[in-house]
Formats: sequence, C-alpha cells, structure tokens
Amino acid sequence: MKKKKIQKTNAMRVLENNKISYEVHEYPWNEDHTDEENAGVPFDKIYKTLVAVGNNTGVLVGCIPSSTELDLKKFAKARGNKKVDMLHMKDLERTTGYIRGGCSPVGMKKLFPTYIGAQAEMMETVVVSAGKRGMQMELAPDDLLQVTAGNFADITE
Repeated sequence: MKKKKIQKTNAMRVLENNKISYEVHEYPWNEDHTDEENAGVPFDKIYKTLVAVGNNTGVLVGCIPSSTELDLKKFAKARGNKKVDMLHMKDLERTTGYIRGGCSPVGMKKLFPTYIGAQAEMMETVVVSAGKRGMQMELAPDDLLQVTAGNFADITE
C-alpha cells in the first residue's frame, strides 16, 4: 500500500533546507478543535505558538507547552519590554504568514525574536504546528532553537 503523500508546508521546507530531521503528525481539524485532539502525541510534548507585540521591540514569538498559560510580564521582560500585548487575530496572517490554528514558530514571513518555554530544555523532542491546521511536526528542542534563532526562557505562569 502506498503511503499518503504529505503536502509540504513552508515550515517543513525551512527545516529541510537546514537539514533538520522532523516527524509529521496529522489530525482532523475543525473550527471546534480542542487541545485534546493531538494526533496521538503525548500532550506534554505539544507546544503552542503565540505572537505578541512588545512596547519597545515589536513582534515577538512565544512557544510554550499547550497545558500552560503565557505570563505576559515574564514574556515582556525576556525581550526587554515593559509590557507586551497579544497580536490581534486579524493581524496574524499579515504579520506571520500563518492563520489561527496553523501558526508555526518556523518559517514565518520574518525571523522574529522567539522564546521557547524553558520546560523544552529537558525534553528529547517537542511538537509544534507545521504551519497548517491539522498538521504538527516533532523535532528536537535544540533544532527548534537553531531554526528560529530562539532562546529558552521562563515565560509561563
């Protein structure tokens, strides 16, 4: 039986261009999507991508465990801002090139300052959006740091 061909996303192409290995996970997606739908991946491995705007530094990206909440004060401090506000949903695609539910920290329109929850340092792999709803990619946290020019930071509540 032939394996179903996966349609590559920009995030996957960026990983391949950087010779970073990854594994794709797909799951059915709909508007009522819940965090529990995770392609059979352990929930503690799944990291969500959040985009904010700092009062001094502009757009910044946070990648945190799905089970946690972003601490806006810690996130602001990580980049030298007094405060950050979440990017308005209507500006997400124009700013990053991605839509809600398919926003990957990899392959955005620009390389924004990226902070990955410190919890990832202890993990063998993490799972982030592959840049398309219903598709995730699993890779080593250090590889995610490399491709996003990111930093580990304590940015969760």
